[in-house]
Amino acid sequence: MGEIVLVRHGQANSAATTEEDYDRLSDLGHRQGGWLGEWMRDHEAPFDHVLSGTLRRHRETVAAMGLAADEDARLNELDYYRLSQAMLDRHGVPLPGPDDFADHMPKVFAAWHAAEIEGAEPYEAFETRVGEMLREAAVPGRRLLCVTSGGVIGMMLRQLLDLDLMKLSQVMLPIMNTSIHRIRVHPDRTFLTGFNATPHLDPPDRAFARTFY
Repeated sequence: MGEIVLVRHGQANSAATTEEDYDRLSDLGHRQGGWLGEWMRDHEAPFDHVLSGTLRRHRETVAAMGLAADEDARLNELDYYRLSQAMLDRHGVPLPGPDDFADHMPKVFAAWHAAEIEGAEPYEAFETRVGEMLREAAVPGRRLLCVTSGGVIGMMLRQLLDLDLMKLSQVMLPIMNTSIHRIRVHPDRTFLTGFNATPHLDPPDRAFARTFY
């Protein structure tokens, strides 16, 4: 029996308007990563392998956790900024504010899936690379830690749970910064055993650090 532990990166630059500007941890994001690293050292058995995406926010989260990781670009996030701009250009859908994602995200995924918009990559390419990553990660007897992003985590859950696009959006929206998600690996099947846990942020004096973006 093996396990894949997925971690979303710490809070990034929430005031950004482009992917490039978003891709760096805030001061709070570094603190979240540090707290998660402390919690894992106290509560987790050692991992056989640690992977992260190649994005700066992934690498900074790994460093804040006190770990070293190999990098795999298949763990990189979809480019929601370019997709949002494409939705504006193609369908006139306004760019989302902080309170608009519950309505905006399902529309984006439906248009992306239908190849009406593309962004940095086609939907099929994103789904395929995440599926390949999940299959390669699912090694019985190995504990693997992957530091990645909410879209990748959501896509893995879509494939594990056969979620439609609306449910994929609903799963992605509440994924918290530095949250923990667990996938159990058996020789004949792989299934979800934990979602969106933040035990390192449970103390009341860390309530301010429970962030989504």
